[in-house]
Amino acid sequence: MDKNQNMFIELIEEIESRILANGKIDKQEAAVLLDLPYNLLVKLSAAADRIRINFLGNKFDSCSLINAKSGLCSEDCAFCAQSAKHRGASEIYDLKSTEEILGAARTAKAFGASRFCTVTSGGALSDQDFDKLIEALHTVKSEVDIALDASLGFLNEDRAAKLFGVGVTRYNHNLESSRDYYPSVCSTHSYESRVKTVKLVKSKGASACCGGIIGLGESPSQRMDLAFTLADLGVDCVPINILNPRPGTPLQNARPPEPMEIIKTIALFRLVLPSATIKIAGGRERNLGDFQAMALRSGANGMIIGGYLTTGGRSVEDDLRMVRQAGFDISHMC
Repeated sequence: MDKNQNMFIELIEEIESRILANGKIDKQEAAVLLDLPYNLLVKLSAAADRIRINFLGNKFDSCSLINAKSGLCSEDCAFCAQSAKHRGASEIYDLKSTEEILGAARTAKAFGASRFCTVTSGGALSDQDFDKLIEALHTVKSEVDIALDASLGFLNEDRAAKLFGVGVTRYNHNLESSRDYYPSVCSTHSYESRVKTVKLVKSKGASACCGGIIGLGESPSQRMDLAFTLADLGVDCVPINILNPRPGTPLQNARPPEPMEIIKTIALFRLVLPSATIKIAGGRERNLGDFQAMALRSGANGMIIGGYLTTGGRSVEDDLRMVRQAGFDISHMC
């Protein structure tokens, strides 16, 4: 083994020991590990896996989504088929009824999800729709034994109080990419406006779910910038989506990263965020394929199951079988 490879191995071992002793990886070290050759990826994955076990054990976080209001979003996010600015192929419908949302929650509970997330398109719901949704979530909370998440766009103090008062314990608001790359992703609102919502969630004592999408055209170092921003914000749950290009969007012809690059990214996110839940989310089936289980043993400890907002997933039975075979305890999910 040459000196360069020995340097990588020694660096991984040093960082792992430091993190297990409640220390941190720094940005310069993360930048070095971005150049890790793939033949040493197993060393990085094993270190990330041990860090995950040390801080989180073998508990697994599974979340099922309902796209409760779809399409005609006024924002111009380049990846999103629900934007009215693009000619995406997503469905368009108004807020679903309480009965539909309740039925989806019951289905999620029946197939083994530990959390149920209600998602709506657009920057914010109208006041009328927001109040209807609060009533629906109250019904779900009273009738289904499942943890409630929500992802409804930008929040203010009043809406945050209502959401968390009705029993929502986790709020999702992704940053999507690094601060400096974000203008290439979206021009209709600022990065800081997204950060503001995440900070509001944290200030209310709720769990902040915040991650991003890799494969938007960003550099590997910009992915690490996102990871360190999430660590600075103290987010609790980090969904890592991998671009699944949607027809009609500006990124419809983009080439997503290869499986080994995705695995490396997940492992490095675990080093930066040792105690956060890290979920492999949208695009995992298409982009990871047979390497999904490897992602779970490279630092991830959660998944979105049962499909996504505008695309389907694979069967829940296959996903949960893979989770069990990867060594996780799905009888005590997060």
